[in-house]
Amino acid sequence: MLHGRRAEQTAIDLMLHGVLDGHPGSLVIRGEPGIGKSALLDYAAERAGTEGAHVLRTTGVEFEAELPFAALHALLRPIMAHAEALPAQQAEALHSALGVGGSAGGDRFLVGLATLNLLVELASQRPLVCLVDDAQWLDGESADALLFAARRLHAEPVAVLFAARTGSAFTPPGLDELQVARLDRAAAEGLLAERSGTLPPAVRAQLAAEAQGNPLALIELPRMLTAEQRAGSLAPLAFSLSTAEPVTNRVLAGFCERIAALPEGARLWLLAAALDDRGDLEVLVHAGERLGVSLAEAAPAERAGLIRIGGDGVVFRHPLVRAAVPLTCDISARLAAHRALAEAVDDDRRAWHLSAVALGADEQVATELERLAQRARQRGGQAAVSAAYARAAELSPGAADAARRYTAAALSAVEAGLRDRAAELVGRATGAAGPAGLDDTVAADLARVRARLAFESGKPLEAAQILMGHVKMSRTDLERLSFLGLAAYYAWTSAAHPEQAETARRIEALTPRGAEPMEAPEAIVRDFCSILGGGTRVTTSFPASSQRTPADLRPLVGMHMLVQADFDAMARDAEALVGECRTEGRLGRIPQAMTTLAIARLAGGRHPAARAAAAEGLDLAADMDQPVWRGYLAGIHAWLAAVAGDEASHAALSEEAMRSADDLAWMPSRCWAEYAGAMLDLGAGRYAGVLDRIDRAVAGPCRHAFVWRFAWPDYIESAVKTGEPERASSLVERYASWAESTGKSGALAVLHRVRALTGDDERAEAEFTRALELHLVHEQPFDLARTRLAYGEWLRRDRRRGEARHQLEAAVGAFDRLGAAPWAARAAAELRASGVAVPGRAVGNPLAALTSQELAVVRLAVTGATNRDIGAQLFLSPRTVAHHLYKAFPKLGVASRAELGALVAGE
Repeated sequence: MLHGRRAEQTAIDLMLHGVLDGHPGSLVIRGEPGIGKSALLDYAAERAGTEGAHVLRTTGVEFEAELPFAALHALLRPIMAHAEALPAQQAEALHSALGVGGSAGGDRFLVGLATLNLLVELASQRPLVCLVDDAQWLDGESADALLFAARRLHAEPVAVLFAARTGSAFTPPGLDELQVARLDRAAAEGLLAERSGTLPPAVRAQLAAEAQGNPLALIELPRMLTAEQRAGSLAPLAFSLSTAEPVTNRVLAGFCERIAALPEGARLWLLAAALDDRGDLEVLVHAGERLGVSLAEAAPAERAGLIRIGGDGVVFRHPLVRAAVPLTCDISARLAAHRALAEAVDDDRRAWHLSAVALGADEQVATELERLAQRARQRGGQAAVSAAYARAAELSPGAADAARRYTAAALSAVEAGLRDRAAELVGRATGAAGPAGLDDTVAADLARVRARLAFESGKPLEAAQILMGHVKMSRTDLERLSFLGLAAYYAWTSAAHPEQAETARRIEALTPRGAEPMEAPEAIVRDFCSILGGGTRVTTSFPASSQRTPADLRPLVGMHMLVQADFDAMARDAEALVGECRTEGRLGRIPQAMTTLAIARLAGGRHPAARAAAAEGLDLAADMDQPVWRGYLAGIHAWLAAVAGDEASHAALSEEAMRSADDLAWMPSRCWAEYAGAMLDLGAGRYAGVLDRIDRAVAGPCRHAFVWRFAWPDYIESAVKTGEPERASSLVERYASWAESTGKSGALAVLHRVRALTGDDERAEAEFTRALELHLVHEQPFDLARTRLAYGEWLRRDRRRGEARHQLEAAVGAFDRLGAAPWAARAAAELRASGVAVPGRAVGNPLAALTSQELAVVRLAVTGATNRDIGAQLFLSPRTVAHHLYKAFPKLGVASRAELGALVAGE
């Protein structure tokens, strides 16, 4: 019976009832040590078992937090036979991560997807409840996988409950929390009466006051009383009420006293169990033999209620008991226990036990830790890789080896998203090198880490300068171009003028001249630098594929295609990159690739596809804790919402993008959010607002050298509409210089529309006609519709209503299909003004009624992909895919997949 926990039990009951009805749930139970979190998990396990649900449990252990996927292994071990049902790549990644087979290294997010689908596979038989205790001590890789799975449960009978301490670093966004408070006086007295009913009422009252509503203290404090105190003949009781020491510290002290009172053999055996991470009875028996103690000698500890020994191994009464054990033993005993455990295990734990024994430099142990790091990398555990390399560095006798290993630790820390830890390791690597300094390879790796940390801290120009300072250490031109390409990109994201242009000039001066000047890396660097320096023209010759581009520059190829106005090629390359990341298991790279894809679709005027890419990328960036790409994608999504006239979504997304810009000093997210506001005004016909907003933006902290180039036609149109064309006169020629240098029909079509708006009437019709011809060569649906709208407006003013109607009707239909409601309304108003009766209409594109997730599922279903294939691409379970299709079909007015093709074609 749980005392005083009716509200908490009700919350758990509601979640379990939902799971039994087929609805998922996730919850973090949070409270101080001893508050009863584990008891609530026990309650959930009992209720779930009674209802026929399958229950899986795992517990975070402080001593195993450096071992990748340790907690996940404990959770999934009983059900790994079901992994045969997973897609081959996911099964391979999961087996490799858990060290139970598999040879390929697994991206940690691919392991998360495999975890999700394994849980869903098990839940297809009966509802499933996963319980994770002491989540604050989960190894990072297990936490990532479990949270990834928990956040992506949508239509599956799976519940995931975490228990974590108040104030711990385990604070996952997006999950409901249940705060567990201290017991009130009545509940505390009820618990005491149940557990210590023979104590005099006065003693129980004093204990209730001492325990301060903490259930563990209410249970353990009575055990610490002497006979006289139990009789109430002495006061104060176990502790002084006046002490400021937290009650959990007093309980810890009480556990220490009980452990110290055990026989020496029991204490030594208990120490080995406390230092072991899994409670494996076979391992502990072998370790005990090496310590000269037997399993029988652990009996007093079990009788004292400190541990439980059973078929599942050794389980401590409470994490505070485990924490108390080493405090009662001297250094020699702890070293002996680690040595015994090192001899008793034959996996990655051996290296950590050996490192605990090493009291000074030890190359042999350092080498073993380095091998452990390499194995951990194959399993996809970057946080564990970093920890192993860092400990290896601490034990390295040689300065060069120490610096190299600290640098490797820093690289892995960055990949794991541990930025503060990476910065600390950079300092250690530099300090370890000593007077001899770093060798060129290590220095180059360290420069990459420092640059990335600077970039992610909102200092892109500093990041660029760090890379430029190490260019001369590069061993090949290709490596040099890789450094300079990253430097150019970092400078590209800055808004600091004129420092940005000066940085670009320095980068260009350092760029080597190759035998093939227009190879991708060099073209990227030179064109970026030209634009950053204020230029308007770009390279026209560019390789069609990015395959020969260095890996570091691969995502930047897409941005260079944007500069060249080759939006379809940009989209194809981004889609290929997303596919490669999925195939190769590099899921952490997908949000950046999705950003490129969303921009390509947006710039190409294919808004439904752009919304799907932006929404998927935004969800993944949130799941993967990638704030840079989350802010960027929020800004892009805000622009799309503005064009759609969705003011509520625009406001929320713009706020998120601006917050990202403020937190990270990340200019692109602010730039897109500002541009989104201008597009909202433009769609509503608030032309003066467009001019004012863009003027303020380009003079402020987001005056990007290129993104605003896309806004130039919007600015020019608004200037014409307000009767102030002179405000935009210089932009017409600058836009012309860029568009003509690209040679792309889409950019040239917009140029002719701009010239039609700003030129005299004698030339306007020829310019509009040429714009339409170019649009049809390389269609960009949104820009084509805008050109038709502008031409229709011009024709109506020229009293050529019949011709105007043709253009305006086409514009209305196109805007409807794109879901651009304000623009469709503008075109419809012009159509009515031309004498055509336009009845009240719903937006013509039924896809606009879908959620972003439903749209993404529908677009993939059209390709013939199965639910399982779609789930693998969108990181959803097949059941969730089926749920989204079930919701989408009635919205679209279809009954089968076969009917979807016509709806999605051309979007």
